[in-house]
This record gives sequence, C-alpha cells and structure tokens, in this order.
Amino acid sequence: MKVSPDREPEYLAAIRELAALAARRNQQIWVFRSRQDPQTFLEFSESPTTMSHRNVASRTPDELRLEQRLHNAAAYDHTAADLWEEVPLAVATSEETEH
Repeated sequence: MKVSPDREPEYLAAIRELAALAARRNQQIWVFRSRQDPQTFLEFSESPTTMSHRNVASRTPDELRLEQRLHNAAAYDHTAADLWEEVPLAVATSEETEH
C-alpha cells in the first residue's frame, strides 16, 4: 500500500498499536518498506489459524478503530485482504515419496 509522507507517522502509530493488540491474540504483524519507493509499505499478518487471522476473526472495537485509522492513512490495494497460506518446504522422506 502507499502512504504519503505526511500520513506516515499516523500510519506507523496505528499499525504499532494494532500489532500490540494482535500479539495478545497470538497474531503477528510485520511491516516492510520498499527501498525503491519509500512510500510503499507491505503489511504481513500471521495467525495460528485461518479463522483467527485479523482479516477473518471478529475484532474488538479498538482493533476496528485502528483498522479504520490505517485505511484513512494509507491507500490499500484491492488485494490487501487476501489470505495467503504457507506452502511447506520440508523435504519428503523416501517413505512419503513411495505413496
């Protein structure tokens, strides 16, 4: 998503608060900034299950308020709420490959 320089302090404050609330639910939120375009950020949210993810689970009024602050401060892409699932990269044992 894009965050204009004048909205960056508001965006970062809101995402910090949301990350603190999420940690209480065993969720993690990371934020990355593009080196090529410092106004472009990537949020990465992780949860133990799909149903506990921040884009799916019910949220407290404080979490909803912070999500609204984020959307007011940043221009989110239409795919921002897409859920991604991990692809395990563990090497299959010979027993697993025989099946």
